[in-house]
Amino acid sequence: MDGQSEEKCIICGEHKQEGIVIVSEFICDACEAEMVHTDVKDDKYHFFIHRMKQIWLQNNA
Repeated sequence: MDGQSEEKCIICGEHKQEGIVIVSEFICDACEAEMVHTDVKDDKYHFFIHRMKQIWLQNNA
C-alpha cells in the first residue's frame, strides 16, 4: 500500500493504512502477521479461514 489512504481490513474490520490487497480485499499488516504465525490447530486459524473465504465469495457472487 502507499501508506496514504486507509482501507477496511477484511479480517479485523478496522481501517488501517498499511497492508496487502488480495484480489480486491485489504488485509492489514497486523492481521497478516498474526495469520502467518497461527498454528493450524489454533481456534483462531478457523476464524481466519472463514474471513478469507469472504474474498472468494464476494468475487463469485
